[in-house]
Amino acid sequence: MTRNDFNTRRIVVIGGGFAGLNFIKHLSASEFEVTLVDKNNFNYFTPLLYQVATGFLEPSSISYPLRKLVNTKGFNFRQGELSSIDSTNNRIKLTDGDELEYDHLIIAAGTKTNFFGNANMQRKAFELKEIADALTMRNTLIRVLERASVETDPDVRKRLLTIVIAGGGPTGVEVAGMLAEMNHKIVGEDYPELDDEQLIIHLIDGAPYLLAPMSDKSHRAAFDILTHLGVHVHLNELVNRYDDETVYLSSGNTIDASTLIWSAGVVAHSFDGIAPQVAGKGGRLLTDTFNKVSGYDNIYAIGDISIQFTDEAYPSGHPQLAQPAIQQGKRLAKNLNALAKGKAQKAFKYFDRGDMAIIGKSYAVADLFKHKLHMGGLLGLLAWLFIHVISLVNYNNKIKTLYNWAIAYLTSDPSLRMIFQPNDKQHNFKSAPESEPETRNKASQVA
Repeated sequence: MTRNDFNTRRIVVIGGGFAGLNFIKHLSASEFEVTLVDKNNFNYFTPLLYQVATGFLEPSSISYPLRKLVNTKGFNFRQGELSSIDSTNNRIKLTDGDELEYDHLIIAAGTKTNFFGNANMQRKAFELKEIADALTMRNTLIRVLERASVETDPDVRKRLLTIVIAGGGPTGVEVAGMLAEMNHKIVGEDYPELDDEQLIIHLIDGAPYLLAPMSDKSHRAAFDILTHLGVHVHLNELVNRYDDETVYLSSGNTIDASTLIWSAGVVAHSFDGIAPQVAGKGGRLLTDTFNKVSGYDNIYAIGDISIQFTDEAYPSGHPQLAQPAIQQGKRLAKNLNALAKGKAQKAFKYFDRGDMAIIGKSYAVADLFKHKLHMGGLLGLLAWLFIHVISLVNYNNKIKTLYNWAIAYLTSDPSLRMIFQPNDKQHNFKSAPESEPETRNKASQVA
């Protein structure tokens, strides 16, 4: 493609997460007019959502306004959600009915929780993909403890204090670890009415080990540490059904529990106007080595919603993690910058910095450089802290997070255990995205 061919410069980016934000930040502002579309007006750091959900971090520690993050000439922000794509006329339609025209469309919309078609589970279980999910979960966990503290029926109290987590990946393991930390310090001190009773935490996974993408050393460490912290780990088991009081497992066993947290997988967002055959495993859009969606000349997909089979080191596609999304955003921006100047593009190659997970407040596991280097204990914790702090979007977030972590680590007593419940009133602006009734229902599920 020559510079003369590349004379249309309106770019619309769907999603202001790791991929979309890094794409915009590395794009030459003088060459393009960019519109970012996101249902939120802020970026947030998804790997730390579980710490908001368990009261160890406040939401502002991991989020920041998108307009302040990318405040450059030629940049526009539009709060909204993508409804459909008209690739013939280079136009998208938002859920509020408005339309935007583009010359190049960048889809960086990420994923949503995969309930595997179980609508009942979707209604009743808690997920952890948005700030709203984290706050809803935090409110519910605190309400559960408040209710249990005044419950006189021992069976009801036990059910209230029992939490089941479906999915033993990084999110499930990290949530279980943080809840176990709450047991050892917070529950007993804040709720003396419970006497010696504490949260009963069950972690369920269908695989024979936890943290499936990581090394055998990490598998063993996660199991040993969680078991030591008092978490009941169930392997080779699946959650089949939940009725608000009882969790039914694939083995036929049941667990009486008031709360089910679902972290068993994700699936890519889908949009009308994209050919069904373009969706690969997990609904991810098939892209070439330059992240161009198969069958389209000016539509690209980056981050978790993209799957690429052209990287020899990852013949099954790249992992759905922050680093591939960040690197794809940067590479695509540099490629479009090059095309605008009549230069050649470079194929995307992922540099694997590794996988990691924290278990409780004092232990982490890290498999770095394609699992060639394993770290655990203090070294693993320091590696986890370093990677997560530098990945936060600005210094304000870094300072807040470090401060909250220091308080939580030194005192084991973070002070963010308050219930903040919005009244859900909204102005009837055409451009305001509709609130999600499921979130409101979840907020009152255990209240």
